[in-house]
Amino acid sequence: MKTYKLSFGVITLLKANLAEVIIDEGVVMDMKMVEQYHTFLIEKLEIPMSLLINKKYSYTYTFEAQKSIVNKDIVKNMAVVTHAYVSKLATDVLINMNRDNGWNIEMFKSREEALEWLENQD
Repeated sequence: MKTYKLSFGVITLLKANLAEVIIDEGVVMDMKMVEQYHTFLIEKLEIPMSLLINKKYSYTYTFEAQKSIVNKDIVKNMAVVTHAYVSKLATDVLINMNRDNGWNIEMFKSREEALEWLENQD
């Protein structure tokens, strides 16, 4: 496992095609950060990849970032760990906004459940 600090948070490479993403507290993800995120994923992971989005902290997205946060051409599966009811609601909104994008995404209350689901997707 190798961990990288980016301008918006931390990404840990768990496998060649699996990364855990933790966005920092209070971040407002904008298009510049989304572009940095996509570039990092493409450079460091095998495609198609799976992502474990660990919502440890509270953060938001600009409207543009909400619509482009997931590049479905490279991301096969996403498991989102929500630690609080508010983060679950925010994730529900994000999924609903992108319901026509064909994301394979599930929400979980624990990191272990999320990793197990991702392992079973391959």
